[in-house]
Amino acid sequence: MTQPPSKGRAPTLGRVELEILQFIDVNHPVTVREVATYWFEKTGQARTTVLTVMDRLKQKGFLTRKKISNVYHYSPKRSGSSVLQHLVSDFVQGVLGGSVAPFVAYLNDAKSIAPDELAQLKQIVNELEASAKANAKEPS
Repeated sequence: MTQPPSKGRAPTLGRVELEILQFIDVNHPVTVREVATYWFEKTGQARTTVLTVMDRLKQKGFLTRKKISNVYHYSPKRSGSSVLQHLVSDFVQGVLGGSVAPFVAYLNDAKSIAPDELAQLKQIVNELEASAKANAKEPS
């Protein structure tokens, strides 16, 4: 049985949990059957695996469920982008010691960044620079 997260610490997500949560985020509300069909086609794994993962996601606070006509329908408690943002924040704080420099170095070495992703990164840098300038002008 999954233990609840310690106070102040967000629950972690495994790779399979994240993939299933992302599917639910895009397709919600969904039933276990719908997720199991998707997961079986993708991996060949059985419905019981999906049921176990979805139960863990509910226990960890990532999913809600509502009974409609005797069938549970699952939806995410938070958007997929919110969950990913939290995971990245945890990674930067926990693994990179709060510094994004190693991540930026990784991006610099990456051989295939899609043009739209590069445009998003440029937009983020522009927003960060504008924010830093605005903060520098504010009186203390």
